[in-house]
Amino acid sequence: MEKMLTLDQLKKKSDKRLIGLDSVFKLVIEKLIERCYARGVWIVITQGLRTYAEQDALYAQGRNGDKRPKVTKARGGYSNHNFGFAADFALLLRDGRTVSWDTLKDDDKDSLPDWSEVVEEAKKLGLEWGGDWRTFKDMPHLQMVFGLSTADFRAGKRPSQAQLNAVLSRLNKMDMEDEEMTAEEKAAFKALQKRVIVLESANKLTKVPAWAEQACINAKAVGALDTANDGSFDFYRMVTILDRAGVFKRGVVAQ
Repeated sequence: MEKMLTLDQLKKKSDKRLIGLDSVFKLVIEKLIERCYARGVWIVITQGLRTYAEQDALYAQGRNGDKRPKVTKARGGYSNHNFGFAADFALLLRDGRTVSWDTLKDDDKDSLPDWSEVVEEAKKLGLEWGGDWRTFKDMPHLQMVFGLSTADFRAGKRPSQAQLNAVLSRLNKMDMEDEEMTAEEKAAFKALQKRVIVLESANKLTKVPAWAEQACINAKAVGALDTANDGSFDFYRMVTILDRAGVFKRGVVAQ
């Protein structure tokens, strides 16, 4: 039976696996879950931080007479999972319980495999995908290691603050791009645009009033205005009201 999960409900399913991850990397993974959800693809994190002992146990699988398939080539201390900069994911089916590693599944019926959509979003966020590795491809694996090797991590090296800040800056930019007006806000904005056109045609001023200059600049920056010249007093007043309401700070203009 298909079940509709809210984003918060979906994210809670990964909470335990996010414990112990580097704080910035954790934010990136949370953003990945959000962006995939927006595309109609549900994912859960199945592996996060591993201890050396847990890594050694995984390494032993498929070796020394164990007939199970091998799942890793890394011993304890030789996986980025051991340092909080790697995570594995799986698709969550629409029953809200079953996970899948089917790379061809397309639950959102957009003709693009859900797995491919996750990888696409992951790369936009700056994550490295284990499916790109030349040997021992690890399809569910994602990491962000900032050019550091596991030897570097074992030696105590960590990403610089500048590197971490660059990731945070990317996330902030994506947040602004992702933020959209609601249907009600779009309808109201369209009505205001029509009103602005009427006002613009009457009582034109020869110069933009000083008090409206910044509002006009902000409106032009998001494409709400082509030009601020030859507007009326009411036109500039309306643009200023919209700007103070934060409309031009959203980075989205209703089409």
